[in-house]
Amino acid sequence: MSAAHLPAGARSHVVRVGDHRVHCVEAGEGPLVLLVHGYPESWYSWRHQIPALAAAGYRTVAIDVRGYGRSSKPLAVEDYRMVRLVADNVGLVAALGERTATIVGHDWGAPIAWNSAMLRPDVFTAVAGLSVPFAPPGEVRPSVAMRAMAGDEEFYVEYFQEPGRAEAEIEADVRGWLLGFMFSGSGDAPPPDLTKGTIATIPRGARMRDRFSFPDTLPAWLTEDDLDVYTSEFEHSGFRGPLNRYRNVDRDWEDLAAFRGARIDVPALFVGGDRDGPTVWGAPAIAAFGTTLPKLHRSIVLEGCGHWTQQERPAEVNEALLDFLRSL
Repeated sequence: MSAAHLPAGARSHVVRVGDHRVHCVEAGEGPLVLLVHGYPESWYSWRHQIPALAAAGYRTVAIDVRGYGRSSKPLAVEDYRMVRLVADNVGLVAALGERTATIVGHDWGAPIAWNSAMLRPDVFTAVAGLSVPFAPPGEVRPSVAMRAMAGDEEFYVEYFQEPGRAEAEIEADVRGWLLGFMFSGSGDAPPPDLTKGTIATIPRGARMRDRFSFPDTLPAWLTEDDLDVYTSEFEHSGFRGPLNRYRNVDRDWEDLAAFRGARIDVPALFVGGDRDGPTVWGAPAIAAFGTTLPKLHRSIVLEGCGHWTQQERPAEVNEALLDFLRSL
């Protein structure tokens, strides 16, 4: 990452949190807002939000989650369990000299944000989730549920379970894989031919990229320079840490057993896209927000938007986040 890719007025720095490093890109002064990215992204996925929130009077800190970028990359799979990611966030707030924060997450960052607010509402006094709605831990082991969803194929989270398997596919062509994965999950991709399957499942023995769509020209929200930034980050850091997050879904379910059916009792916001798989699959979770998110501010589903919410629709996401933050 070069300084040229930092938003105007932002600085990059590394914060010690216990035995780990957390890389932060920070701008602004005021109440702390912590931005947590998903897979396969980095702090850079918040490049449109950092200056907008900072200009509005918020201390805005976008992190590289452990395993990504310049943050620590522990070797053990279990070091990427949810409770340790929540602990990273709690420790970071303290290391930044603050007592509380609003936490905002996208993709895997959304469950990290939801769980941070569920487990530590004393620290995370408000929460926003993008693309993945909140659902408390359920009665069914995640691997069992995913096996049932995939039929004769493999659900993509199943495909990610064996260490080294997905890494080998991706690292053979990092830039091409990122382009195909990100475009295929966006609102700009052609509607999937359901007779040929979607990127959510993989035929046994095949590769995930065999289901990707590739654009003739890049969509407006993903420039060649943006793709260069992501490619450079992952060619340097690799994919083992990011994929280890998926390898903890059953471990998380066991760790959080006491929170089955729990709710989040701090102010909350959800923003998704109507062309995004997790928003569509998450319709029952969204319908339950009256129970699971009793202090919900708004639930917004953007028409024509895919998975990369804050990148595809930065102006609308910024407006929603600022409306939420001002309501607190």
